[in-house]
Amino acid sequence: MNKSIEVSVRGKWIEMPALDFEGNTLLVTGNYITVASVHQEDWSEKPLADVEGCISALREEKKRGTRIDVFTFTQKLPDVTKRYPYHVVNDSVAAIRLSSFGGWWDSLPQETRKNVRRSQKRGVDIRIEKFSDDLVHAIMSVNNEREARQGLRFPHFGKSFEQVKKDYSSFLDRSEFICAYHGEELIGFIKLVYRGDIGSVLQLLVKLSHQDKRPANALLCKAVELCAGKGLLYLTYGRFTYGNKDDSSLTEFKIRQGFKEVMIPRYYVPFSGLGNLYTRMRLYRGLLGILPSGLISAGLNARIAWYRLFRAGVAQR
Repeated sequence: MNKSIEVSVRGKWIEMPALDFEGNTLLVTGNYITVASVHQEDWSEKPLADVEGCISALREEKKRGTRIDVFTFTQKLPDVTKRYPYHVVNDSVAAIRLSSFGGWWDSLPQETRKNVRRSQKRGVDIRIEKFSDDLVHAIMSVNNEREARQGLRFPHFGKSFEQVKKDYSSFLDRSEFICAYHGEELIGFIKLVYRGDIGSVLQLLVKLSHQDKRPANALLCKAVELCAGKGLLYLTYGRFTYGNKDDSSLTEFKIRQGFKEVMIPRYYVPFSGLGNLYTRMRLYRGLLGILPSGLISAGLNARIAWYRLFRAGVAQR
């Protein structure tokens, strides 16, 4: 590998070896099975143009001693037709197909429209903010509202100003911060990244103490308005489903905001016998894609219960 870069993994920055290829940065991650991929591919403006050239470059890197078991890459909306002769699966993406703001608004459930109006009536003010030290301090107040969210420790809780500023400094040349204020208090925000003809929500976070004001609904409404006004084709917000986890409250929220599931081809190219095994057995699915949904729910509930007991024990010391 010809360079190293810092990569954020579960809220922590670590240095990793990387390879340049025609404007893309390729990473190789993993211990038992090593997987090569395009760094920040989900936030890129264009798909990987020269797939065969990239595969050849990785094979040459493997000959030089870098362990690579499998390479994965994906296509980009609106291109959902299989185009390459490799093992392919479908990535589940939550997307709103944009024609006009009015068309999206009229398609929403009545309760969602009420929540947006309720947000306005309860004094929520939506503003577009430039990235600044003041905004970083305000984001810290949202991150630090509670140490745990949904029963689990929030990875951005308690970070320093420098750490938070670094976390939110990506893609600043093609990002906007949509901020929800109650008075002068920041109670929620979206970091929206523009990717050619797509707008993508990198993060949506609100203060739980202000959920009654429905800031998340107001923020997404503004995100749709901005994207539709720019003539973009889609607004995306992460995955629609997460493996076999079929009871996600986040998925339900996305549905109520008008997001639908779009399946995007993702490819896996094995470079070794271990990579062949990884691909054939579909180990790329991870635990959420392998375990039954009932077992996933039981495991999550057990993890939440353990974390609460752990925090209770810490508080008593």
